[in-house]
Amino acid sequence: MSAVNYTKFQPAVFLLTGIPGLEDIHVWISIPFCLMYLTSVLGNSVILFIIKTDPNLHEPMYIFLSMLAVTDLGLLISTMPTTMGIFWFNSREISHNACFAQLFFIHSLSCTESGLLLSMAFDRFVAICNPLRYDSILTPPRIAKMGLVSLIRGVALIFPLPVLLKQYRYCQANILSHSYCLNQEVMTMACSDIRVNIIYGFFMTVSSVGLDLLFILLSYVMIFKTVLSITSHAERLKALNTCVSHACVVLLSYVPAFGLSVIYRFVKSSSPLLQNVLGEVSLLVPPLMNPIVYSMKTKHIRARIIRVFIK
Repeated sequence: MSAVNYTKFQPAVFLLTGIPGLEDIHVWISIPFCLMYLTSVLGNSVILFIIKTDPNLHEPMYIFLSMLAVTDLGLLISTMPTTMGIFWFNSREISHNACFAQLFFIHSLSCTESGLLLSMAFDRFVAICNPLRYDSILTPPRIAKMGLVSLIRGVALIFPLPVLLKQYRYCQANILSHSYCLNQEVMTMACSDIRVNIIYGFFMTVSSVGLDLLFILLSYVMIFKTVLSITSHAERLKALNTCVSHACVVLLSYVPAFGLSVIYRFVKSSSPLLQNVLGEVSLLVPPLMNPIVYSMKTKHIRARIIRVFIK
């Protein structure tokens, strides 16, 4: 009898959500989403192609940028099938295992991207504060190790989350408020004790994104301190200009994600539409804007793109 009750109250699937209240025009809403996905894939692919084919761009800053582009492509591939499936075919159902796999890739790639942003901040710190040792500090093997450590850390920290979620029973409402699965929402669907998941999620966030952001801020404090010691106003602007692209990307990556985390943890009465829009922004805008920002603010990449399209 208990087995019957368990299967009765255990939902076989989760239901994803598009834009709440606008289900009738999902086909029209899919047009800007499709354009954003295509632009993001094209932009990051162009960045990778240019960096790979131009020997002048085989420098630490651009190698880190290529790693960031690969991570962004991974995030796009992780969310595109379910998002466009909802808008085009109203395909809302996702099995538990598929949901756990998707949130693993989303969170691990987001954590990896955070580590890469920290590596890029370290690159700018060395370039401005210790330029004479720049080539000796950021050697190709060391750059590869930094990227690999970011990936391994992301996978290792996130791997326990789907394992924990798989152990829970889900007997509450199974409707998610996004077009993809996130750990902080899926775990609230469980009717089991999720304190371990909450504690580990908090530890994971503080030990990864929290520490990354702290070290990024410290690196910029040191950069500003060094820049202010430069006597020439033109040289100050030139030094700061090399950090503008990275600073913009950091803001685009952390601000929406931080806002979404605050809403889930502290704002219990927030509207589903706000959660949905902020969730889409946090995952779609950084991959879309990263290549645009670096193309506009980095002279070498901008010149290379112009030469490619002129040919």
